[in-house]
Amino acid sequence: MTMPDHAPSPDLAADLLAWYDAHARALPWRVPPGSRQAGARADPYRVWLSEIMLQQTTVQAVKPYFLDFTARWPTVDDLARADEADVMKAWAGLGYYSRARNLKACAETVAREHGSRFPDTEEALRALPGIGPYTAAAIAAIAFDLPATVVDGNVERVMSRLRAIETPLPAAKADIRAFTAELVPRERPGDFAQAMMDLGASLCSPRRPACALCPWSAPCAGRAAGIAETLPRKAPKAPKPTRRGMAFVVTRADGAVLLRRRPPKGLLGGMSEPPVSAWSEDAGTDDLALVPAELGGMKLRWTRIAGDVRHTFTHFHLELGIWRAEAPASPAIPPGHWWSSPLDLAGEALPTVMRKAVEAGLRR
Repeated sequence: MTMPDHAPSPDLAADLLAWYDAHARALPWRVPPGSRQAGARADPYRVWLSEIMLQQTTVQAVKPYFLDFTARWPTVDDLARADEADVMKAWAGLGYYSRARNLKACAETVAREHGSRFPDTEEALRALPGIGPYTAAAIAAIAFDLPATVVDGNVERVMSRLRAIETPLPAAKADIRAFTAELVPRERPGDFAQAMMDLGASLCSPRRPACALCPWSAPCAGRAAGIAETLPRKAPKAPKPTRRGMAFVVTRADGAVLLRRRPPKGLLGGMSEPPVSAWSEDAGTDDLALVPAELGGMKLRWTRIAGDVRHTFTHFHLELGIWRAEAPASPAIPPGHWWSSPLDLAGEALPTVMRKAVEAGLRR
């Protein structure tokens, strides 16, 4: 990686690292700063796995998933050999399901093409499935201690305030990245990257930042100008459209629920669901013409469940009307469908919205 023409401010980097040495968060994927300085090195597999899971997801939400994944698949080889359906089930509820498909593809690529060792350059890391510029930089810095410029949402907030950058995001991203690159030290760049993340996640919070406790309080231009809490500025977002559809929850006498798998590509690809109609802005949640009189060989009588299930995706809101039917005796189900027993249902690869739909359909 090309370093800035001038050396980073030693005081800023040193002050932040001293704060991090005393206040680093204890995270299951992290090697503490004292251990790193004693010679311990981060496992690239665990760094990669945590960074993929943390994309647009909170640390608290990720922790149990990370612990479960590393217990089931302790190494990249283990994950590469895993059944994709099991990986999707383990991921269910974490959201952004293309990450899970890319996770499996990346593990297979590392095992097959890199001798089960993650490459140690940003360029080579970016060539792997599901790894973009940010994730490549984070792995390079944290796992390999390379002076990479790691900028996530926490870092954007810290740098916007430190430099009093009033240009709204996303237009400010280039300046934020350039300013961050100037600060990356040649020594301990991995700890520096994690220290920046921790500062943004703790003291430099979105609201009511704890400026008095911040190691960068004195040089912070945003604090000096009295505008720190207003930064970073963000361009207004366009309103999200609302799409609608219907979910059809079919139960068997023993309590099993009829499920199917979504196509491998696209939104919620490869995940499980009850039968559903198409979603669109023009559709309704009570369109009787779309309620199937039968599924496979089953003739069904439907009951409309009061209330709709609502869920928000990145680019739109979704409303699903819920319809329930009891299967006849000895039901003949459509190809590609299966019955999930009450004991198995919790372990199915149901994304959050589909789990909501099934739970609504099971309410009496």
